[in-house]
Amino acid sequence: MIKYAENKLKSSAKITKSFRKEDVVPDWWVVDASGQTVGRLASQVASLLRGKHKPIFTPHVDTGDYVIVINAEKAVFQGKRAEKKEYSRHSMYPGGRKVRKYVELKNEKPEFILQHAINGMLPKTTLGNSIRKKLKVYAGSEHKHEAQKPQLFQIKD
Repeated sequence: MIKYAENKLKSSAKITKSFRKEDVVPDWWVVDASGQTVGRLASQVASLLRGKHKPIFTPHVDTGDYVIVINAEKAVFQGKRAEKKEYSRHSMYPGGRKVRKYVELKNEKPEFILQHAINGMLPKTTLGNSIRKKLKVYAGSEHKHEAQKPQLFQIKD
């Protein structure tokens, strides 16, 4: 009886198809960060990277697209958030906590602020590591991915 049921399931058309990595063809998107709020921009870019905008989205497969973020230095925080925001890291030695203010980082590494926000919205697994490699953030309006013919993505307000 069990063998019959298995054969019946294999031939049934009602089985949900799970997409594999080979079935996915990633697109390239360009996102302009000028004047955008960091958190709202990061959530939409994370959704693009993850592939949640596609009907073939599968949680355990990298179905996402490549995303190029330009004008990262022009992304803003709302209200007094820019004055209060701190980025911390730890060397794992006693007293090894380093804290940097948003204003310092914006002058030195404006790409880091958006990368940090977007990475916080992605899974912390090996799948998340492969998704993170598809993110390209540039401080200015120039990028080196013209050969991929990226499409402009409009951020929803």
